[in-house]
Amino acid sequence: MNNLKQKLLSKTAILGVVGLGYVGLPLAVEKAKAGFKTIGFDVQESKVEMVNAGKNYIGDVVNEDLEEIVKSGLLSATTDFAQVASADCVCIAVPTPLDAYQQPDISYVKASAESIVPYMHKDMLIVLESTTYPGTTEELLKPILEKSGLKCGVDFHLAFSPERVDPGNLIYKTKNTPKVVGGITPECTDVAAAMYEAILEAPIHRVSSPAIAEMEKILENTYRNVNIGLINELAILCNRMGINIWEVVDAAKSKPYGFQAFYPGPGLGGHCIPLDPYYLSWKAREYGFHTSMIESSMMVNDRMPEYCAERSSKILNRFKKAMNGARILILGVAYKQDIDDYRESPAIRVIEELEKEGAEVVYYDPFVSEYSEHGVVKKGEPELTAELIESADLVIVTTAHTNVDYNFVHKHAKVIFDTKNAMKQVVVRVNIELL
Repeated sequence: MNNLKQKLLSKTAILGVVGLGYVGLPLAVEKAKAGFKTIGFDVQESKVEMVNAGKNYIGDVVNEDLEEIVKSGLLSATTDFAQVASADCVCIAVPTPLDAYQQPDISYVKASAESIVPYMHKDMLIVLESTTYPGTTEELLKPILEKSGLKCGVDFHLAFSPERVDPGNLIYKTKNTPKVVGGITPECTDVAAAMYEAILEAPIHRVSSPAIAEMEKILENTYRNVNIGLINELAILCNRMGINIWEVVDAAKSKPYGFQAFYPGPGLGGHCIPLDPYYLSWKAREYGFHTSMIESSMMVNDRMPEYCAERSSKILNRFKKAMNGARILILGVAYKQDIDDYRESPAIRVIEELEKEGAEVVYYDPFVSEYSEHGVVKKGEPELTAELIESADLVIVTTAHTNVDYNFVHKHAKVIFDTKNAMKQVVVRVNIELL
């Protein structure tokens, strides 16, 4: 049996995670909870200090779990990549955002790989978990890692296993979500699968190459992007026709087969769904192929914040109020309900569109007290008071947090633009307009 597989089975292998964010920290915690000595690597000193102090900053990590594994010595964090030399397996879980030209920015992946190279050793496993375009593992990562003088598939193992993190999901976490693994060689796949089998309580699905695993991750999120684009476009049409799109979807989902419900909203947010189609369309152009249907859905979803601002202006007009100078209260800037993650949040873009038109915009979010966008920090209102609601010419619900009292909002608001159908329980709806 492969020596590294033996170490994984006996839990004597030392595991590493590069990037201690929304993906990396929960992964590192699960590795340590499974009984492996785990080292977390991050370039941000503040994150390293918090981990080493047992202080949690990620919603999907249980505070007591982090504190316990740090105290036991199973998890430590560092900015010193020289400690890679003591690791048997290293997972790279760093951001892969879009650049200013809407093209994949893989600089964090590249920098992580280059930081690992000087400390690589034989019989080592490297796994990329960051969402990226098909071909990244073989075309970018493999050549960089082979600068170590070690040959991939002979001296070290390399695989891609896409992260599947859904912040705030109460059922599926890192530990129990099925994992897809694709290695450069069958043995690479086998060793990577053995690592995840030793950590997770979920099925491991093996595929024949990293490119298959990279593409399936793109498919997962493009599927959502396209379907949300469809429902957002229908929402715009239904509004013109005077039809309630939310009731339409609820009726359609009564069909027990062949339909999955997707709902409209002010746009797409998060770390994957708004970005992944861009990775694919960018890569497709290398092959002279245009992903026309995917690009159409991206255009619809990208325009939703602007559409919401236009609808807001029309609502204000009906109350003889101009957008310029209007006071607008935004409820929720997180990209989805009941979390503190505002990455790519459409609510922030809605705010930007409203402010461009001269509106005075304030926000309340029980999970996000402040956010930073384009280097500017915007602070939220500390409490959702009657005075705050009454002071607004328009209240816009952009995130449907469940710990907001919408009956209270309805009672004190002049008019509400509900883009998430968060106020569906309100019976008398004369001052509520749905997306």
